[in-house]
Formats: sequence, structure tokens, C-alpha cells
Amino acid sequence: MEHSSRTGADRPSVSTVLDREVAYRGRPRALLVAVAAAMAPTLTAPAAAHAATDRAAKAGKRITVASGETLELTETTTASVLTIAEGGVITVPDGYSLTLTVNGVETGSALSELTDGYGGAATALSAGTYRGTIVLAVAEANEVAFSDLTFPFRQALYVDADGVDEAASTPSAVLGGTVTDTSAHNIRLLSNGEAFNGVYVTGGGSYTLTRPRIAFDGNGRCDFIGYGASVTGTGEGTTLVVDGATIRNEGVVRTAIIADATANVIVKNSTIHCADGTLPDEYVPTGDTRYMMDVPWMLGLSGNVRATNLLGASTRASYINSSISSEKWGALSVDGGSKCTLTAINSTIANTGGEGYGSYAIGNVTEHFLGCTFDVGDYALIHWGASAHYGDSTAEAVADLNDSLELGLTAAELTKLPKRPTVIRAGRFMVLWYAAGSVTIDGGTQVRTGKTAFMCKAVAGSVTVDGSQGASITAGNGVIFQLMDTDRPSSVTVSAKPWKTETIGTYTEPTGSPAKSSTWDTTTAQATDAKASFTDISLTGDFYNAVWGGGTANLQGQNLVLTFDHSTVEGVISATTVKHRVSTITSAEYRQISEVTNTPGAVVNNGVIVTLGSGSTWTVTGTSYLSALTLASDATVQAPSGKTVTLVVDGTETAIEAGSSYTGALTLTVA
Repeated sequence: MEHSSRTGADRPSVSTVLDREVAYRGRPRALLVAVAAAMAPTLTAPAAAHAATDRAAKAGKRITVASGETLELTETTTASVLTIAEGGVITVPDGYSLTLTVNGVETGSALSELTDGYGGAATALSAGTYRGTIVLAVAEANEVAFSDLTFPFRQALYVDADGVDEAASTPSAVLGGTVTDTSAHNIRLLSNGEAFNGVYVTGGGSYTLTRPRIAFDGNGRCDFIGYGASVTGTGEGTTLVVDGATIRNEGVVRTAIIADATANVIVKNSTIHCADGTLPDEYVPTGDTRYMMDVPWMLGLSGNVRATNLLGASTRASYINSSISSEKWGALSVDGGSKCTLTAINSTIANTGGEGYGSYAIGNVTEHFLGCTFDVGDYALIHWGASAHYGDSTAEAVADLNDSLELGLTAAELTKLPKRPTVIRAGRFMVLWYAAGSVTIDGGTQVRTGKTAFMCKAVAGSVTVDGSQGASITAGNGVIFQLMDTDRPSSVTVSAKPWKTETIGTYTEPTGSPAKSSTWDTTTAQATDAKASFTDISLTGDFYNAVWGGGTANLQGQNLVLTFDHSTVEGVISATTVKHRVSTITSAEYRQISEVTNTPGAVVNNGVIVTLGSGSTWTVTGTSYLSALTLASDATVQAPSGKTVTLVVDGTETAIEAGSSYTGALTLTVA
């Protein structure tokens, strides 16, 4: 395991994690925090031992555990030198946990192997010599269940409805500041061990963290429960406010903020960044959430830490006037929950390593982004069934969320939040849909993508764009909406292993031609269709539907339904076929997911239904194949200057007239 052979003297300083300069892709900036040196509080509880009691007592402030020896501590113990030989063990009684701090820094903890039958949950102190203000803290166990595993949490501060529970906390891991039963101010939490938690608030308690400085360097274990996270708010009735925090983590699933189990977590005026670590040698990429420690490559991504995670039922997490970034994987995640609410107001959401997403949405979540700036490697949003809104942080909109989500912002705080538009810079796509869900874009939201703006994988994704206040869409590859069959390989079920699946599937490009479905109607909108609606906007780009249907993946067909109102669109709108750059995609070619070229062709099961509403104009730039076209009385279909456009319906050339509707095999050509 990582760190297992390092001594206290040769471990990297966690202060480097706080001091590291974070470079935003395409927009460099320094995020520096100075951390003053501090000594941990001295605790003087006696040591008790089974195998090494006598020598530990005689050594005073020197404790040595020889190879093959076991030292059991029943109370918190201090020393100036601690030596643990290879094969030496320090234990505590059942129902308790053990944490080592040196000069206030949690250190030495190493997780067992994932294949130990408990998900690698147990921690041991690494062999080596540690010098300084040494505290071997014995605390009441905080065992947290997830699925059929139980993780033995250790934390600097454990807070419940009655306030700070010192018996379950590690006071020696809290540097500086002031701690009360309702709040903590200016504390510093540093860790270079594994799976140590910072502040854990649960049980319906209300707690405020003001200006904490947290730096964790070393792996966590499970971000679906927050094992190893910096800050966790969990449990019905729990409210956790984090104000003015700086959190810098580096390590596998060493998440900064976890909101879980109906809690309300509010983060404001804070800077959060999480960088990748080194995966354990025995780790096998898996989608089994009990063991998953990296992003499934089938999303077209890599990385092994996401900065935040929102979990549980009806949980709320809100980020206000803050910066949230991950190296890769994801900045704001919702996973493993249902009916949660994720909110960001006047915040920066970024990936610094060239890959990753801004937010992930699953479980019928609602996501609000007002006045935010996205600078993400791949996707602003990965959509697995939700509703998401991108708009301006107007005083009215923010006040509404403040009330409905119980954000607790004062009148003075609301006044200080300026109105801003949302700005999205995504390296590849604005949205990637894998399940039905809606996206609304309005206000002055600016969307600029490196490739396709909206990528929908044969599901009922929908997007509504209102450009009346300046919202705009710019697609780097000229494709605004791509509807296509999924190219996401499935996980493979395995047996005789702790995890149930492994991400070793492959995608193989289909060959031949799609078979025409005898039951699918390509001329009428269906509930299962993908839909896009644009109002008061000027668009330049193409719209494609490449769904095969005809029984493929149990899908008879799917239409792309497009509506334009008081808008102009210049481009190709068509049924199409797609082709990847490689015919087979494995984990080695993970960046080829969603990378396709289009060849427009006649509609088979992939209907394209276009409505040009009042005041709308479509300038056709290339051959387009539709199944239905409806024009308002003042709508126009035209060719670029100097060219003409011709409509053929079921093989017959037909005049294009305002106020008319056409169905069947429609082909528009430009000459």
C-alpha cells in the first residue's frame, strides 16, 4: 500500500498540498494558502499494554513495538519518539479506533488490501520511527455501514445533535482555532495517512465551520459513503455550514465535501481542490460502488478523485461564491442518491487536468447553476435522469433558492452577491445524456464547447434554450445536437471476487444497415423522443439523429424533435449514420467514446421532426433528410446567398411554402 514503509521523518509534508499552485486549463490562476506552524495539544493519559506494557512504561516518552509484538492501548497515550518495527502491531479494544498524530498531523495509517473481505476497511499504523509531539489517540468507534460493508471512520471532530463528542473525536488532530459545540473557527486539519476524516457532522446536529484549512494527502477508500473525506454532513435534520474554507486534498477518492442521508450542507466563500492519487496495486476497475475508486472509463474519462459527492435521499448541497475543482473525474457529483438538490451560485467549477465533468446527475436530482463559470475538461453535465438549469444569479432567483433550500443567507450576504451570467467552457460537450432528463438554459448563459454541444445516447433527453436575454450556444465542431445509439460498453459480471463487476467490456461498431421497424412512427413526436427547443436565438451548426432502432437494444426507433421560435438556424438538420474513428473501443481507447463523424442519409427509424415557429428562419447549408417539417405563416426555409434550396417529398419535388406542413421522406438539397 502507498506510504506503508515511510517513517514519520520521510513522509511528504501535507503543507505542500495547501501551498500547491493550481493551474486552471486555459485560464491559469494561483490558489495559495499559507499555513502557520502549530503544535498539537498535549494529552497525558497513561499507556497500557498486553505484550509491551513494562517497556512502554519504563521508556516514558519513547515507545517501541518490536517485530512480532502487540501493544494494546486502552487510553490516549503521548510520546516524543515512536518506533514500530516491521511485524509490530498497536491495537485498541473492540469498539474503539486508533489514530496517530505527530505535531498535530494525522499520519502513519495504512489501509488493508481490498481483498481482505471487508473492502480494505481496516487501518494499521505503518512501521517506522516517528518523532515529535506524538499522540496515539484512542477514540470511540464510528462504524458506518455501506451496502454489506462497514467502514471504521476515524475523524478529527465528531459532531452530533448535542455538539462535539470528544470521545469519538481526535483532539490532537485539530490545530489552532476555536472549537465549540455549535461551531469551529480557524482550525487546521492535516493528514498524510489513509482514510482519515476531518469533520463528521451527523444525527440532526447543526454546525458551522468558519475558515477551516484542510489538507489531506493520501488515499481514501469509498466516496459513496465518504470514508476519508475532509468534511461530511449526514443524517436527517443535520445542517452543516462551511464558510471561508480552503480544502486541498490529494489521493484516491479523498473527497473534500460529502453531503449524505437528507442532510443540508451549505458551502460558501470557499476554495476546494482535489487531485488524483495512486490506485492500490490490487485495485481492479469496477462499477461496483462498494469498491469503485476511479471513474468508469466508459464515460470517456479518467481520474480517481471527485471533489464533492451528494448522496442519499432528498439531501441538499449548495455552493455559493466558491471555487470547486478536481484534477480529473468530477467537480460536483450526485451519485447513489434520489431526489437530491445540487446548487451552485456565483461559483467556479473546473477540472485542472484536461479531463472531467462539472456536475454529474443521477437519481431524479434537481440541479441549479446561477451565475457560475464552468471550465471543464469534457462535460459541463453528465445526465442520468434529472433536471438542470443554467441561468443568471438575479436577486430574485437567488432569494427564491435561499428560501426554498434553507441556505440561511442574510440580507447583507444576498446584497453582496452580484448578478452574473453563467459561462460554460467545456472541452468536449455541454451535456452528455445517458438517461431521460431535462436541461434549461436561459438568461445570459454562454455555452462554448470544443466539440458537440448536446450529446444524447438514445434516450429522451430534452433541452430548452431561451436566448431572449442573450444566451448563446457555440459548438466547436459545428454540431449542436447529436442523437445516437449508446457506445458505452457495459460492465462485466465476475464471480469469486469481492466486487461484482469489472469494467472490461468493449464496444464494437455495428455493421450493415439498420432494419426498418414496421411499428415506429417517424412523423409524429413520441414520449420517448429526444427534444430541443430554441427561442429568440441565432444558431449556427448541425443537428443529427443516428439512432438505428428496428429492435436494436429493444428500441424500435427514436425521433429528434426540434422546435425553433423567433430564431434563426444555419446548418444541416438530418437523419444520419455515424462512424467512430476505431471499430472497437476498449479501456485503452476510452477517449474515443462519443467521437463520431456523420454521413447524412434517408430516415429509417431515426425520424427528424422540425417545427419552424413564428419569425424563424432555417438556412439549409447541405443535404438534409427529415420525416416532418412544419412552417409557421411567417417562417422561412432558405439557402445561403447565391444558392437555392429544393424540397423533395416521397420522391416528388414540392414547393416550400410558409404555413405548410410536410411529412414522409423529405429531402432538402442546396444547389
